Amino acid sequence: MALNLEQKKAIVAEVSDVAANALSAVAADYRGLTVSEVTELRSKAREKGVVLRVVRNTLARRALDNTEFACMRDALVGPLLLAFSKSEPGAAAKLIKDFMKEHEKLEVKALAIGGQLLAAKDLDVVAKLPTRDEAIAMLMSVMKAPVEKFVRTLAEPHAKLVRTIAAIRDKQAA
Repeated sequence: MALNLEQKKAIVAEVSDVAANALSAVAADYRGLTVSEVTELRSKAREKGVVLRVVRNTLARRALDNTEFACMRDALVGPLLLAFSKSEPGAAAKLIKDFMKEHEKLEVKALAIGGQLLAAKDLDVVAKLPTRDEAIAMLMSVMKAPVEKFVRTLAEPHAKLVRTIAAIRDKQAA
C-alpha cells in the first residue's frame, strides 16, 4: 500500500515523538515471524510499557534525526521492528530478549541507550539493568549498611558487659 506525503509525515511525527520521550530503543529483524507471533509480541510490549513500530527505514531515519537515537541511523537496514522503552531503560531489551528465547527468528540488529549505539551482543547487559524500584532498593541497602554497622558497634560494649555479668552469675550459681 503506497503512502501519500501526509501519511508519511504523520508516521515520522509519531515515531519522532515516541523516540523523543523514550529511554532506550532496540531495532530487531523480524523476518520469519508469523503474524500471530508479531501480535503476541505487540501484546507483551503493551503490558511492559514498550512501544513497537514497524516503519520503513527511510521514514525511521527521518524520525530518529534530532533525537538521542540518531546514532542508530546506519543500523536501519532491512525489515526492522523498532521497540522504544518509555518507563524503564531495560524494558525493550528485556522484552526482545525474552521473546527471542521462544522465537529464534527474531534477531537484534542494534540498540541504543542514552545516545550511545550498542552492539547487538550487549542486549543481555541492557536487559539486566535494574528497574527503578530495584535500583532504589539497592541504593537504600547500600546507604543503610554503614548506619547498621555503627549501631552494632555502639551496642557491642553493652552486650559484652551483659554477657560477662551473665557468665559470672552462671559461674557463681554452679
